Amino acid sequence: MGERASRRPAAGSPPRARARVRDLGVVLGDLPTGPHNAVTDVPGVLVGHTTVDDGAELHTGVTAVVPSQLGPQRWTLPAAVYRGNGYGKLVGSTQVDELGVLESPVVLTATLSVFRAADAVLTYLMGRRPDAVSLNPLVGETNDGHLSDIRRRPVTEQHVLDAITGAAGGPVAEGCVGAGTGTTALGYKGGIGTSSRTVRAGGEPVTVGALTQSNFGGVLTVRGCRCPPTS
Repeated sequence: MGERASRRPAAGSPPRARARVRDLGVVLGDLPTGPHNAVTDVPGVLVGHTTVDDGAELHTGVTAVVPSQLGPQRWTLPAAVYRGNGYGKLVGSTQVDELGVLESPVVLTATLSVFRAADAVLTYLMGRRPDAVSLNPLVGETNDGHLSDIRRRPVTEQHVLDAITGAAGGPVAEGCVGAGTGTTALGYKGGIGTSSRTVRAGGEPVTVGALTQSNFGGVLTVRGCRCPPTS
């Protein structure tokens, strides 16, 4: 069966109609969200996905977070890396730690596809900066081997380039899409999630956004109620 690959649902495309947790009455904290409750509420931040799904053995993909400010007038942005644990393949993190700057989109994919994805990001950066002799792609991952044939490493350069060039603002497709296609979390199907909050800093409103590729164990707890998966 052929792959349904190189699908380019830009972040601005209307996501599939499905309830988000806030729509179900579960509200975390008392800070207001941004207009889309997504990382794209942060000015200049775009998101794109490419999903690789053959309906059988491959359920994986690429998600790209693209700062639109990176361009001819400004090739770096302030950045930092925080590790909750060290069990991951975060290509490019050493330079971010050392210099405190980001000079590429942040790309997420499956564990064994990280290195091909990093090479693809390098292709993208070299095309934008033809005179550069040092470039630092930043690519992270989670392991989707439970639901996808991870050893086939199906993510190609074109999948990565499509996710980056197809990135857009507005609502972000969530769940079983892009790098979250084959992930699991808390005993349930995982995926891509995003959110934003508006805070005040120095008397001015500031938007803080997050995007997650959820893939971890544990027990889901909602409002203090443990929610084990049904068998």
